[in-house]
Amino acid sequence: MDTPASLRYTDSHEWVRTDADGCVTIGITAHAQDQLGELVYVELPAIGRGLNRGEAFAVVESTKAASDVYAPIDGEVVEVNSALADTPQSVNSSPYDAGWLIRVRPATPSQIDSLLSAEAYLAGPGAP
Repeated sequence: MDTPASLRYTDSHEWVRTDADGCVTIGITAHAQDQLGELVYVELPAIGRGLNRGEAFAVVESTKAASDVYAPIDGEVVEVNSALADTPQSVNSSPYDAGWLIRVRPATPSQIDSLLSAEAYLAGPGAP
C-alpha cells in the first residue's frame, strides 16, 4: 500500500502535507480508505472553521461504516475539496492527490514535527 515518505501521519490514519505557502493539506491514508471500503459520502467543515488537534473535523461514510476524521494540528480551514461532494470515491482511488480533504493554515506549525514519519506509521498504526 502506498505511503509517501514526504508526508507526516497520525495514529488515527490522517496524513499531512506541508505546502509551499505554509498551509497544510490533510487527508486520510490509503490504509484508512482500504479499511473503510468504497466511500459514498464525505462531510467536510466550513471554510474559516478553527480546528483543535485531536477533534473530529469531518465524517467519511462508506458502504461499511461512518468514521470521524481527526485534526492532526491546530489551525484554520482555508479550503475544502468540494469535488468530493460529487465524487467521494476519489478518496479511495487517489487518497494522497485528488482525494485530499481540507487545507489548513497551522496555528502552531511545530505540531507538524511531532507527527509520525512514513516509516513510524508503517511500523505502528499503518502496519500491513
